[in-house]
Amino acid sequence: MTGFGRAEHATSTLAARVEASSVNRKQGEIVVQLPRAYAELEAGIRKIALAKLSRGRVNLSIQLEQAEGASDHIRINARRARALEAAFTELSDVIDRPVQATSADFLRTPDILEFDQESATTEEASAAVTPAVEDALDAMIAMRASEGQHLHDDIEARLTILENIADEIISHSPSVVQHYREQLHRRLKESGLEIDLNDDRLLKEIGLFADRCDISEEITRLRSHFEKFREYLAMDEPVGRPLDFLCQELNREFNTIGSKANDATLAQLIVNAKTELEKIREQVQNVE
Repeated sequence: MTGFGRAEHATSTLAARVEASSVNRKQGEIVVQLPRAYAELEAGIRKIALAKLSRGRVNLSIQLEQAEGASDHIRINARRARALEAAFTELSDVIDRPVQATSADFLRTPDILEFDQESATTEEASAAVTPAVEDALDAMIAMRASEGQHLHDDIEARLTILENIADEIISHSPSVVQHYREQLHRRLKESGLEIDLNDDRLLKEIGLFADRCDISEEITRLRSHFEKFREYLAMDEPVGRPLDFLCQELNREFNTIGSKANDATLAQLIVNAKTELEKIREQVQNVE
């Protein structure tokens, strides 16, 4: 599910600003962006995120700066400054006229002038970052929960439609054998063969047909899957994967019923059921 959260936390030395955003993914993926000087904090940040989330891609953007009131230290990156000066000298040679680097050029070039954040220890950085990460993730999760309720309501409504279609299949299935019996007798009669409806050969053929199109086992499994589906929807925990599995099982049962359905009405009901099931499955991909 999608979501967004922002949080800030400051200590006496550092201020951390964290933005957390998530997009839909079947698996869990955590992407952390933070200053290179504190790269060793990444493992702990991932651990915090994974403890709160199980599915979706989560992006954590972390910025650190000197806390207000803390003494600022500016460091000059001499190597980059010399490289910039050398580049201008080379440019002068290329175009055969003097070109000099200005103070604006040095200020615009990244990392030549840096706030000396490395003066803060990893422990000090962690003290600022950890609470901000947790608060940003909590805010993002709250937004995801709101979207999750909408998903829950939509899936539940579509599941009811699917159950109603299954009820129509159950109601119509007994008439399939009767229809086949009447159709078979009519064809025999049109062919000039007068066979009594209680003729053993006719009854045997009808019995074989009834066995081939019997869907009682599939209906039993469908009902069981529907019941389990609603149980998962009522749970207050990640259920995306089991719901996805149940969608596959429901699709399998409807396919089996469809292969047995020697009847136009049943065939159309199966098409309707699979269409609705596909809509449910698309929504389930967004469920954690």
